[in-house]
Amino acid sequence: MKRIKSAYIHIPFCKNICSYCDFCKMYYDESLVNSYLDALELEIIKNYRQEKLETIYIGGGTPSSLNTAQLDKLFEIINKFNKSDNCEMTFECNVDDIDEKLLLKLQDNGINRISIGVETINEKFFSLINRYNDQDLVKNKIALVKKYFQNINIDLMYGFPNEDMIDLQRDLDFFKALEVPHISIYSLILEQNTKLYINDIKPLDEELETNMYYHIIKYLKDLDYVHYEISNFSKAGYESKHNLTYWNNDEYYGFGLSSGGYVNGVRYLNTRSINNYLKGKYCLEKEKIDIKTDMENEMILGLRKIRGVNKQKFIDKYKFKIEDIFDIMEMVDKKLIEDRDGYISIKEDKLYLSNQVLINFIGGENE
Repeated sequence: MKRIKSAYIHIPFCKNICSYCDFCKMYYDESLVNSYLDALELEIIKNYRQEKLETIYIGGGTPSSLNTAQLDKLFEIINKFNKSDNCEMTFECNVDDIDEKLLLKLQDNGINRISIGVETINEKFFSLINRYNDQDLVKNKIALVKKYFQNINIDLMYGFPNEDMIDLQRDLDFFKALEVPHISIYSLILEQNTKLYINDIKPLDEELETNMYYHIIKYLKDLDYVHYEISNFSKAGYESKHNLTYWNNDEYYGFGLSSGGYVNGVRYLNTRSINNYLKGKYCLEKEKIDIKTDMENEMILGLRKIRGVNKQKFIDKYKFKIEDIFDIMEMVDKKLIEDRDGYISIKEDKLYLSNQVLINFIGGENE
């Protein structure tokens, strides 16, 4: 049985619903939040096996939407976890929720990493995504966060309909001025069941979006950010330890509505029904992962990392060489992946097409 080192906790409540968001979320309701936290506590008591955790990620939704008493309850639950001395504890915040009182509470309860959804400061996209960021407010809030935390992530979104390179550069220059050690980037995806999809919003031209992606990479690399995962950049030493759990195909807990986890060789997904969750019907589906699927996942997840999959670690884990299981030479010949310095990785000029590359590892074993 593998030792689990990470836990994700989902808080599905928001004061504002973004038009592009496909995560499990709902409008904040005080009574419903209180009931949810009670159910969350029971789920954790039922399933957590007292492993010493090295990362905890509190996401949403908008965890910072909770009131003071609810945050106290949430941390009462979280502080029952057995944590390592240097446990990375991430808390997602909305810019509007940030104030000194909140930051002090987070600090007092062991949070040491803050993730903030900024997305864009271009006014022309505010109504489209239903987010409104005053530039001075964002600057002031980030400056306030820096008084209490060093490890800060901000999210950048690009690929909006009618966005051009000038719009993107404006966002990039603004993010540069914030001087935070971690930036996550996301292209706008028109997911089903989102307002944008329902309103039949048309995506940006694919070639332009691809050019934007590579422009972001160059811009951030020139600022000494390490591009360590397809969508993530950090200053040295500020990589997200929690997200590396996923990309390393390690096991982890997922607690809360819609959360997914990987425990004792079983991947599971929790219900998105708040009514079922409150009744204690947490899990929606489970899948026992066989070695074939696990090796596929090792490649699909590991190739999200810019350095790629370590060939020796693959052997240590599965007792097989990668090339004995997958026909990587064909992909090397097609210049889709590289076999270099003991790692298998996606070539940089193919990163934006990574999903098409990764399809090769689904059912693509050698006979």
